Amino acid sequence: MSKSNRHNVSSGGAYESVFGYSRAVRLADDVHVSGTCAPAEHEHSDAYTQAKAVLDVIEKALMEAGASMEDVVRTVVYLRDIDDAEGVAKAHLERFDAVRPASTLIQVTSMLRPWQRVEIEAYAKVS
Repeated sequence: MSKSNRHNVSSGGAYESVFGYSRAVRLADDVHVSGTCAPAEHEHSDAYTQAKAVLDVIEKALMEAGASMEDVVRTVVYLRDIDDAEGVAKAHLERFDAVRPASTLIQVTSMLRPWQRVEIEAYAKVS
């Protein structure tokens, strides 16, 4: 695939330039959204609220790549505390109830910031 078919999406996050990554990348009909955590204004929010904010960032990246939440075929959810699974699942269900993407839930020991409770990756196929 030629570079001209690649579209990188930036959310302007500070770590994009530090780590050298894009918020999302579209190649042909495939859109890959990087692992996404809630913005800093959600530092004191619970996991449900953080997950909703994460999904908002993912939706914006998908839109910039010419896709939508309805195009998502897979998500990967990382939790620092498995006890947050119920709240994060509620946010995920609210956004994907009609779509029902394949999904994996993984507990991790830490995240970049100690207040971050959830990180979500998404993969979409534009039809």
